[in-house]
Amino acid sequence: MKNNGRKSDLSHCYHTRVIANIIYSTLVACLIDVFLVTNLTMLAEYAQRSEQSSALLNMVGQSDVVVVLVYVLIGILAFVVTFLLLQEKSAAYIGRISDAVERISEGDLNTQVEVVGDDEFSSMASNLNKMVEDIRRLMDKERESERTKNELITNVAHDLRTPLTSIIGYLELLSGQVVLPPEMQKKYIDIAYSKAKRLEKLIEDLFGFTKMNYGKLAMHVSKVDIVKLLGQLLEESYPNFANKGLSYELQSNVPAKIITADGNLLARLFDNLIGNAIKYGAEGKRILVKVMADTDTVQVSVTNYGYVIPAEELPLIFDKFYRVEQSRSTHTGGTGLGLAIVKNIVDMHGGTITVKSDLNGTVFTVTLQVDFDVDKEHFGEL
Repeated sequence: MKNNGRKSDLSHCYHTRVIANIIYSTLVACLIDVFLVTNLTMLAEYAQRSEQSSALLNMVGQSDVVVVLVYVLIGILAFVVTFLLLQEKSAAYIGRISDAVERISEGDLNTQVEVVGDDEFSSMASNLNKMVEDIRRLMDKERESERTKNELITNVAHDLRTPLTSIIGYLELLSGQVVLPPEMQKKYIDIAYSKAKRLEKLIEDLFGFTKMNYGKLAMHVSKVDIVKLLGQLLEESYPNFANKGLSYELQSNVPAKIITADGNLLARLFDNLIGNAIKYGAEGKRILVKVMADTDTVQVSVTNYGYVIPAEELPLIFDKFYRVEQSRSTHTGGTGLGLAIVKNIVDMHGGTITVKSDLNGTVFTVTLQVDFDVDKEHFGEL
């Protein structure tokens, strides 16, 4: 409605200016005609008095029909010339807009039209500039999407091949002709199992990424006890803590806290954060999960005391495929999607996530609303 009012105002302004130009041109034409009629008539009367009149002056003095037609034609010509001069600026502006449209149609998306004035033509120029910017942004997004897709394919091929090659190698050893001692068989089975679990985690991350990035992941909101959820996730991660020689602690300022959220997505969010803390916090020997809840919000922080993330890398930590250590070691390698998925899930819940890292530990802090607005549509989109 507001946009329609704006268009109506611009149209009214343009029409008013055209009418004003018509009136002004008419006045100029009338003045020229009055000037000609007055002066030529006076000249004809003077010539008659001085007996120097000619046929032309006689026609003027007698207001012959031909002379009247000449006056009319001169008036029309004066009107047309004056009106064209007044409209020349608008005509030139339209020409520039037309040239810009032609260049854009030929693929020149760097074309910009200067916005002059505040009328329909300036609005047209502004809309044309906006259209070009939107097209350019869309093309950039398409190129980025293509680059991301190619990067995803490359990463998938590498990340899935590495554990799969190990699994196949150990299974070949176990099924070969050489009889292995029982303890060696158990060792190979354990290694193959750990590689299979890692492969499962990679596939889960990739599946989650594709669902969020190439489709819409609807939320199933319910009541969730976030303190209980975090306790369960920590208990389920106990084998991973034990393998890394880590201890963990859950601190909360309330014994329980019910919030409105998608329980499955929250479980994945905090499972990724806990897994990330285990992966990079082994040197610190301890993981701290803290819950601070009040009436409207709940804040969950996950702290590890291992690897310190350089300050310049903190803004990149939630980017897709970004890895702090930029390596693909068997210990910390992964798809680089875990924290990107975490950020996406937090955004879907209308929350925020921050990270800080120094000698006092690396802390990921998630802030969520206690009463999540379920009436709004929230979908995943990485």
